[in-house]
Amino acid sequence: MGYRRFFTGLGLGLVLSVCLACSQRVLLSEPPPSADAVAAEVSPQQAREGSAIASELPAPVAPELSAAAQGWIASAPGGMVSPPRKDVRLVAISDLNSAYGSTDYDPEVDKAIALLPFWQPDLVVCGGDMVAGQKASLTPEQIRAMWQAFDDRVAAPLRAQNLPFGFTVGNHDASGARGPNNTFLFQQERDLATVYWRAPEHSPGVNFIDRSDFPFYYTFEQQGIFFMAWDGSTSQIPADKLAWVEQALASDAAQQAKARILISHLPLYGVAVGRDRPGEVMANPEQLRAMLERYRVHTYISGHHHAYYPGHRGQLQLLHTGILGSGPRPLIDSNRPPWKGLTVIDIDFSDPDLTTYTTYDIQTLRTVEYDELPRFLAGHNGVVLRRDIAYDDLAPDEKSFCEQRLGKALCTSHLPFPKPKTYAA
Repeated sequence: MGYRRFFTGLGLGLVLSVCLACSQRVLLSEPPPSADAVAAEVSPQQAREGSAIASELPAPVAPELSAAAQGWIASAPGGMVSPPRKDVRLVAISDLNSAYGSTDYDPEVDKAIALLPFWQPDLVVCGGDMVAGQKASLTPEQIRAMWQAFDDRVAAPLRAQNLPFGFTVGNHDASGARGPNNTFLFQQERDLATVYWRAPEHSPGVNFIDRSDFPFYYTFEQQGIFFMAWDGSTSQIPADKLAWVEQALASDAAQQAKARILISHLPLYGVAVGRDRPGEVMANPEQLRAMLERYRVHTYISGHHHAYYPGHRGQLQLLHTGILGSGPRPLIDSNRPPWKGLTVIDIDFSDPDLTTYTTYDIQTLRTVEYDELPRFLAGHNGVVLRRDIAYDDLAPDEKSFCEQRLGKALCTSHLPFPKPKTYAA
């Protein structure tokens, strides 16, 4: 009788142990909620004060710099500038791709991604052209391979660093060019870009407000800032999408936010050699700018021209981001050789100017100062002033140069044309 009790107890103990072990294994192996599940809709109050979603998550631990990144910083001539942090920090990158169909990236792309822990941004924004499409002969396998390469070299490292990624599609990602019958010429590339970005494992980790047409038109919130990305892969925004843009900017989530920033691939005005022509900028720039100013958009971030220029026109700040990939271009009317770079944007809600730029030449890691760049750029569709210059600051010969090239209307737009002096949230 004693032996029976002993073996019965032993058997029950073994069964219980196995059950507990299995339960623990299930708990440990259960995947975490996807970023899309975390990125729920953001209310106007959250957009104004900063999403409560982020505060509910554990604070990310700043990743350590790689040995390579430490070496680059140590060897930077004169030391690498570390700008003072403000309320929110963004890092703006753009145009990462190489030749058509390429699954490789220039070393400057890897360098920029590896250096992100040095700046510890709250968000990385990208002006588009993340892969090397816009070629009709590319097969679905080639396009998928390009997006996989992007994921390996850019997106996965960002996810590993817990960095949200706000981007717009470029013409080499998912061109919106249309044929004579008004159908997309690169429908396959747009479809595969959509498949990549809507996969839960590729979530950009932002706090979406409206993602119904993601990744082409969407809005999100970051620490009280309202962001919009529109499909600036071509110069035209269809009428129905422009109506969506205006409705989104007029919404409580946008207007109650502390600031509003728009991300586009094409800029509003021409700034770079070889891109200063119709089709390489947004059509109807004055109408678009007037609408953005009406809804108090502070900054328009763009790529495509492969040249950094911190400008403004009217009350709208225009950040033309530098390039990390292949093909940097010189600014029009500039003797400065083309170069590659990125911009750290520090946002201070108590500062009348709101934003401070620290822009690095990614090859040398030296900062590029405003006075190294032209005081204004007289592109084909309107003058853009450097962000520290007002129209009245221009000398008579500078105004004359602009007016002889463009005519007075495109040089002055609507006077007064000052450098914005105050910021009203």
